[in-house]
Amino acid sequence: MKQRTALIVGGGVIGLSTAYHLARRGYGRVILLEKDRLGDGSSVRAAGISTGLLWSEAGVLARKVSLRLFREYAREFTDYTFHQAEGCLNLYSPELWPGRAELLSLYDRLGAPYRVLDAAEIRRLWPEFCPQDSHIGLHDPLGGYSEPPEYIAALARRVRELGVEIREGVKVIDFVRNGTQVAGARLDDDSVVGADAVICTVHAWTLPVLEPLHLRLPVKHFVHQRYLSRPGPRPWRFPPTNAEVFGGYVRPAAGNRLLLGVETANREEWRVHSADFRMSELRTPEGLRDATVRRFQDFLPALRDLAWETEEVGLISFSMDGEPILGPVAALPGLFVGLAFHSGGFSYNPVAGLLLAEFVAEGRTSIDVSTFSPDRFPASATAGHLDSTLRQGQAVRRRH
Repeated sequence: MKQRTALIVGGGVIGLSTAYHLARRGYGRVILLEKDRLGDGSSVRAAGISTGLLWSEAGVLARKVSLRLFREYAREFTDYTFHQAEGCLNLYSPELWPGRAELLSLYDRLGAPYRVLDAAEIRRLWPEFCPQDSHIGLHDPLGGYSEPPEYIAALARRVRELGVEIREGVKVIDFVRNGTQVAGARLDDDSVVGADAVICTVHAWTLPVLEPLHLRLPVKHFVHQRYLSRPGPRPWRFPPTNAEVFGGYVRPAAGNRLLLGVETANREEWRVHSADFRMSELRTPEGLRDATVRRFQDFLPALRDLAWETEEVGLISFSMDGEPILGPVAALPGLFVGLAFHSGGFSYNPVAGLLLAEFVAEGRTSIDVSTFSPDRFPASATAGHLDSTLRQGQAVRRRH
């Protein structure tokens, strides 16, 4: 019997995760293509924060799987740790809290554990934090964080051990078609790779990469920045915190550092017109880091005394309805896509890879993700969305 071949386009965490799950299934030949280096796009620039307390049934179920897999990977992979001792905290103002409180019954029904904390309890549990008396915390005891460079290296090492063929520095310039069937890809080194399944996980590069197939998906990209402090004298003992009230997040980081991230609500979307785009082209507004520190410092007073070491700038992607886009494309048999994971692509990657592998290998998934289908968007709505220009604050806001 002819060996099946799966071709994965994109070597970020979603592509690597898909390769891992296909190889674990013994799918056949698995080839992963990356135009630069593994994880060199937004993956290595991710915050690495993970929570299961999302806003839709499919999202909650998917993240439950992701959190379980992160814990399993910490046992299976060499030199990878999932930091979950303190869980994950989400912080809200009284104005923002009702929108999240409406979801508590969903978490109860789906078995996603949580605790609602008032400001006094937050201060008692984590003395570094000084929330306002009116602030409300939603704590996820199963949440945590990863260090993306460590995770990418460990996952790539395991994928290679499982026999996946990884080719870096090669770019897809076209696709092989057999009627409507997508049957492989043409590369910039003049080679052609045939495949039974082509899985596109190229994040912000999706529209230009899929342009030869005339496939348009309603996705917008926004610049996102995070800052890493210099090492401090001691480890930090508090949970990674999604602070909606401040429009950003903070977490402990390797080497007694702190990582601080922020959105820029008034900045217009970033349009990626070419597959040659690189994240190194992105810039942040002057003074943004210091303004972010001032925004957070009453909540985390230790920020006032920190010196800063590095800045990372990447893109986060939102679909028209804010949910991921994942699964087979009906009009193009053989093509599968995984993209638009809002600011949570890193958190989604274990389950996203699993779901894509299930679609490819079995034609069905272990949880219902029909609401993530690439086919859910009418063509007219997609065209209107892509033709519009949004600022980040106008997009459906999703964090981690």
